[in-house]
Amino acid sequence: MASDHTRSAILAAAERLYADRGFGDVTLRDIVAEANVNLAAVNYHFGSKDELIAELFVTRSIATNRERLRELKAAEEQGGGRAPIEVILRALVGPTLRGCLGPANQRSTAARFMIRASIESVPPIRRIKNREIDHLRKFAGAMRRALPERSEVDIYWGLNFALAMAHHTIRESERLTKLSEGKCDLDDVEDVVARVVSVATMALTAGKVEAKPRALARDAR
Repeated sequence: MASDHTRSAILAAAERLYADRGFGDVTLRDIVAEANVNLAAVNYHFGSKDELIAELFVTRSIATNRERLRELKAAEEQGGGRAPIEVILRALVGPTLRGCLGPANQRSTAARFMIRASIESVPPIRRIKNREIDHLRKFAGAMRRALPERSEVDIYWGLNFALAMAHHTIRESERLTKLSEGKCDLDDVEDVVARVVSVATMALTAGKVEAKPRALARDAR
């Protein structure tokens, strides 16, 4: 039990410090001081700073991905195995946006840690993102069932753009608030979700656009 308590104390201290100061500015010595443990305890439980960051990120990501898949499954069951594209996209981006935006979440350590993880692409987090893609394959499959007329390439680009919009909105929320002089209300999280879903849906359901600008450039010469 004492070992479990030490491990939990290290994780909690690391998450607070990373959320407040970023990954590059926090050392293992900062973490052991915050957690009131010794350096050997960190090495015993995690081995390295990278492994500690990875553990925190995986823990938070699992919760988000579980909620994504729960919403996707419910949507497909309700649609008899085929959900509308906008409902699929809402399941994809909604949990991420709800987890990081809004007055309550922005003040929570977990939300600030995930926002920091979105802003600072450190190697352990990049490795996990590149490895943990099975849940995204399930979304791509659902999107193909919803839009059978779209090519597989269009589906993957659409999924990528939807995720990119969600993460950019989280990263740049303060700038958007200043730019719009408060007219864009980032605290209205359901409105933010609806806007991201609307744009992503339009991109996938609009007429096909040729993505070969080089040929046009040669013709112009």
